[in-house]
Amino acid sequence: MNSENFLTEESKSRIYFKRDRCRLCNSLSVELVMPFVATPVGDHYVAAGQLDISQEAYSLDLYFCNSCGQLQLLDVVDPAFIYGEYLYETSTSMGLVEHFQRYADDLIETIHPHQGSFAVDIGCNDGSFLKYLRQKNLSVLGIEPAKEIAKKVESAGIDVLNTFFSHELACKIKEERGAATVISANNVMANVEDLGGFAKGIRELLSPDGIFTFESGSLVDLIRNCVIDNIYHEHLCYFRLNPLVKYFQNHGLEVVDIQHSPTKGGSLRGTIQHKGTSRNISPAVLDRMSWETSLGFDQAETYKEFASRMEGIRKQLLSLLNDLKKNGKTISGYGASVGVTTLLYYYGVGQMLDVLYDDNPIKQGLHSPGYHIPVNPSPDIYKNKPDYILIFAWRYAVPIMKKHAQYLANGGHFIVPLPGIEVI
Repeated sequence: MNSENFLTEESKSRIYFKRDRCRLCNSLSVELVMPFVATPVGDHYVAAGQLDISQEAYSLDLYFCNSCGQLQLLDVVDPAFIYGEYLYETSTSMGLVEHFQRYADDLIETIHPHQGSFAVDIGCNDGSFLKYLRQKNLSVLGIEPAKEIAKKVESAGIDVLNTFFSHELACKIKEERGAATVISANNVMANVEDLGGFAKGIRELLSPDGIFTFESGSLVDLIRNCVIDNIYHEHLCYFRLNPLVKYFQNHGLEVVDIQHSPTKGGSLRGTIQHKGTSRNISPAVLDRMSWETSLGFDQAETYKEFASRMEGIRKQLLSLLNDLKKNGKTISGYGASVGVTTLLYYYGVGQMLDVLYDDNPIKQGLHSPGYHIPVNPSPDIYKNKPDYILIFAWRYAVPIMKKHAQYLANGGHFIVPLPGIEVI
């Protein structure tokens, strides 16, 4: 990280603003349903030489649109600030590369593109998905705003544009390379501020019989499974199907299929085409829409109840950790992802932890955003011997505890904070 990730009061106004209306339907009827403590940008881990520079915190309050039913952040941090030196790479997420291989297989079997068909991956990250599409004999192009990650994609021999997707870029690509048979955007749509321009760009670049496919975190899974660590500044929207159907319809596109994936704590995979083209709409679309409504996800009260449930867990965890500290116990954390920053600030436990352990070499030696907790490799557990380790990477708690069975055998304890608190 460099000094550009730290802001003076003068520069703050240039990289942050707050919307007053829904990002999907432009309605002013937006209602606060879950207040959050202000949090630094979640993946801005910093080096030791920058610890004397404070990092600005921004609201993570969640708002519900009473017109289309979309849940979203209205507080927007400039994506250039977030992604300029972005650290996350697809290949560091357990099982995600294998998931993209299966995803590419499913896509090819579904649409049977001709050899050499043009495929564009928006927000391609390290190119994991594009590598598999290229193996299927497609001509591929990645779009990736993070400079260093884009360089890695290019070094792998994949064409990549180091920029953000837009309608203007779509026109340029179409002029230079023609329309795309496949456009993909995996774990990207939730991060887009200008969703109107995004849809306009998709419609422009997509060939008449082409497919736009996306994966994005499932709001239903987030609420039902307490995946609160998926709430951070990159994720401006929290999607379910009903608002998305209306959104695409408003832009001349239609959802023809929807599937559920277990990745990222639960995700939706949508298949989109130009409105009224050849593919029939799958019964799964209407079934999913009806199911979401039956669960009350079109009502603001559902999200207020979730906020209350999470507040109960927060108080329970704070009580547990305070008691441990009063009894002289040492507490560390496990995990140093973008979502860990959300949990540290939501629970307010940053001052209680001496270190975070993580298996990703990219994060080791850095310090967490805001709290500046050092990140060490997990073998250091056996040198430091903490009494308790709070597993912030709670969705991977089972493999983490299996990997560190010796820590438990030596008398250590793990705390799993979600979906309910467990001490092991």
